[in-house]
Amino acid sequence: MTTPPLQPNNVLHGITLERMLLELHEKFGWEKLAYFVPINCFSHEPSIKSSLKFLRRMPWARAKVEQLYLDRIISEQLYDLKNKQDSTHPN
Repeated sequence: MTTPPLQPNNVLHGITLERMLLELHEKFGWEKLAYFVPINCFSHEPSIKSSLKFLRRMPWARAKVEQLYLDRIISEQLYDLKNKQDSTHPN
């Protein structure tokens, strides 16, 4: 068995599509997800299962969800981390 190659420059390495979708849904809900990424699986009878199925088949839609995740979730985590570091190291 071989180990998968490391991807040090890939911020999304190790984060599954399901995890991304769950976090985005928890943060925004289906209505806002449909606003940010206007696809039917978010606006008409949405579910995690149907959305995953669609996103796995449509690379363009998956790319939009991944970008939203990067823009909203990762940037927020980096902001929180920076604030935490600033509060532990006062000038």
